[in-house]
Amino acid sequence: MDSLPQTSPKPTGKKLLDVVRDTIRRKHYSIRTEEAYVNWIRRFILFHGKRHPKDMGAAEVEAFLTHLATEGHVSASTQNQAFSALLFLYRKVLHRELDAPVHALRAKESRHIPAVLTREEVRQVIAQLSGVYQLQARLLYGSGLRLLECLRLRVKDIDFQRRAITVRDTKGNEDRITMLPDSVIEPLKEHLQRVRRLHEEDLAKGYGSVYLPDALDRKYPNASREWIWQYVFPSDRLSTDPRSGVVRRHHLDESGLQKAVRAAARAAGINKRVTCHTFRHSFATHLLENGYDIRTVQELLGHKNVKTTMIYTHVLQRGGLAVRSPLDC
Repeated sequence: MDSLPQTSPKPTGKKLLDVVRDTIRRKHYSIRTEEAYVNWIRRFILFHGKRHPKDMGAAEVEAFLTHLATEGHVSASTQNQAFSALLFLYRKVLHRELDAPVHALRAKESRHIPAVLTREEVRQVIAQLSGVYQLQARLLYGSGLRLLECLRLRVKDIDFQRRAITVRDTKGNEDRITMLPDSVIEPLKEHLQRVRRLHEEDLAKGYGSVYLPDALDRKYPNASREWIWQYVFPSDRLSTDPRSGVVRRHHLDESGLQKAVRAAARAAGINKRVTCHTFRHSFATHLLENGYDIRTVQELLGHKNVKTTMIYTHVLQRGGLAVRSPLDC
């Protein structure tokens, strides 16, 4: 936004939001984090009449966060993201601490029980999908992957012999290993054969590189064109990287599978709100129903705290499976 404040405390001739972007990229944050942080910082500045953040402090941050909770009705996680963005601004861009603790009115944390499909409902939804979308849905359910974890899989992350998937760039920024379902192995191998042909065609045309984090790109300058680093689910078209300007093939956009899953649930007649994440919820719940212990499920899901995984025990305890209604006694 052209009219927002310019520069950081050390004059650079750049607008503040450009300095924020540069700092985020130097620290190798994801493009999604960059977009979110820049958006929150822009909103913070506009909320306070385009005052420069160096002329504001904890009181203004507190007022903004309170506004988000009381007027914006944002979730606790959204408010926390906004706070993280502002802390990044002050600590990493402006190189100063806030002048006092922030005591904003906190958004109320939600305590929703996740929607879970039965095994039969999972089969019905997946049966309505086809091609690459069906393969992705089978991985979401069969391996407990988040949507972006699935889309960001690279060829080297699939171990057919060990029947394992290494999940990288996770929500908690820690790698984990989960299972590769036997029933997915052959369809996935066939899919990768098609992907490899596509990659070879790209190489022949002078393309064929894939995004790598900056540290890896510098350490292994030729790795971006190697087969093992390619995305398992590449986009059907080349695109220009918004940061580097390099033309390359990114992974598929998440909106495609999201729309396909919603349509599949409607076609299957499922009277529940079904999203891609519902497969992950169902994965965890069905493992617990099969007698696997909570710690095993926690590890497969990549939860740092077992309390996060415990939500699925509440799913198990609700309804007629765990408690017999007095009407039926």
